[in-house]
Amino acid sequence: MNSVTVRILLVRGMLAGLAAGVLAFVFAYLVGEGPVDAAIAFEEANSHHHGGEELVSRTLQSTAGLATGMLVFGVAIGGIAALAFCFALGRIGQFGARATGTLTALAGFLLVCLVPSLKYPASPPAVGNPDTIGQRTILFVGMIVLSVLLGTAAILLGRRLAPAWGNWNASTAAGVAFVVAIAVAMVVLPDGDNIPKGFPATDLWEFRLASIGVQAVLWAAFGVLFGVLAERVLEPRSARSRVSTLAA
Repeated sequence: MNSVTVRILLVRGMLAGLAAGVLAFVFAYLVGEGPVDAAIAFEEANSHHHGGEELVSRTLQSTAGLATGMLVFGVAIGGIAALAFCFALGRIGQFGARATGTLTALAGFLLVCLVPSLKYPASPPAVGNPDTIGQRTILFVGMIVLSVLLGTAAILLGRRLAPAWGNWNASTAAGVAFVVAIAVAMVVLPDGDNIPKGFPATDLWEFRLASIGVQAVLWAAFGVLFGVLAERVLEPRSARSRVSTLAA
């Protein structure tokens, strides 16, 4: 794949990420803001410091602030995932552009969101000891990096075993190796949960489900949109014309 095609796919990946970020923002606003408001109310009720001036209003945080964050995150994820797609295309099996885009998005959701969240689930922003924010951030980012590295290693292991074991057996072995390695890492790494006593379990559960839901919407939308855009770049126009002719 030449540099011009990679650049075009990178731009389209960022555009797909932007569109996916819009959908994720809508989901986050409709589903995620309720648990956040409940967490803020709990923090205010149990805080010994009251009456401080609010630098940014809650309304602005939940609208323009949330939208900006989701759009920037979507563009960043779209660009990174597009580069991952360029690397994966043709290396993970005989999949077309649309299928590879979908698989890339699925892998991104699993490795960047779901697996790290099993060890370090999301916590409401107003809850927890502020002195441990730095430590918790480092642990979560480290878990993401470890998950991506182990996932990449599992893919490479599956490719190496495939000629001798067959695709199914090689994929199964690589998947089992990934699960075992992740399980060991989760046992060894320190606990990062910092939820105070008395915080409503229902609010916490709803917030964590909403957090995973936002990521699921973002990655699913990106996978669908980018798969279509990448297919239009990589599939020859003449081939599409032949398909249209046959369908007619």
